[in-house]
Amino acid sequence: MDRAIRARRLAAVGDPHRLEIVDLLTMSDHTPKELMEWCGLTSSLLAHHLDVLEDVSIIRRRQSSGDRRNRYVALVPRSMNGLLPESRTELAPTHLKPLRALFVCRRNSARSQLAAALWRSNGMGEADSAGTEPAEVIHPLTVKVAQKAKLKLPLVKPQHIDDVHTKADVIISVCDEAREHVNAHDEWLHWSIPDPVKARSVSAFERTIDDLNERIALFGMSQITKPTLGGNR
Repeated sequence: MDRAIRARRLAAVGDPHRLEIVDLLTMSDHTPKELMEWCGLTSSLLAHHLDVLEDVSIIRRRQSSGDRRNRYVALVPRSMNGLLPESRTELAPTHLKPLRALFVCRRNSARSQLAAALWRSNGMGEADSAGTEPAEVIHPLTVKVAQKAKLKLPLVKPQHIDDVHTKADVIISVCDEAREHVNAHDEWLHWSIPDPVKARSVSAFERTIDDLNERIALFGMSQITKPTLGGNR
């Protein structure tokens, strides 16, 4: 990383509130309202801290693809690379305690299926996937890119979240519609991933794989560094 960029990013996270925001975002995307509650900040002060972090490309803000009144704040992939101690960045998933994950999207035909397959292939533990309004079949392009990436998909009919009976250590919604549809979403983590089905292209599905891989790596890093998540909500 360019030294000037590194210096600006280190300065940006040098504030305790901004560092807390980054810690929170290592595992889950959040709305500004959630960050206000976690960090005990006013809306104007939170906006200032988010502007500082966005100015150095540490975070990004994206309008929800579900309820358009919502926005999600997320870490920019790889933005913290080069800022962490080398001993941390070299740790592999084998150093982590395996966790069983459940990934949820609306149709359970693309993002959640790929997320579960990537979780398993990255050695994070077992994983299941489900939908809030499941489709009849897994999307054909999901199958195509999974085969290209040598990912193992369970070629079964997408399932409804209510039909998943295996207890998960962590539940992660990977689409805004699913997160906003389920009342219990406060207990979940959230990754705001654009829907590749809407783009109808192989490249969109491949970008989804790249995005999910980055999120899983960041989650693994958060488990190694064990950030303090600000207290009880």
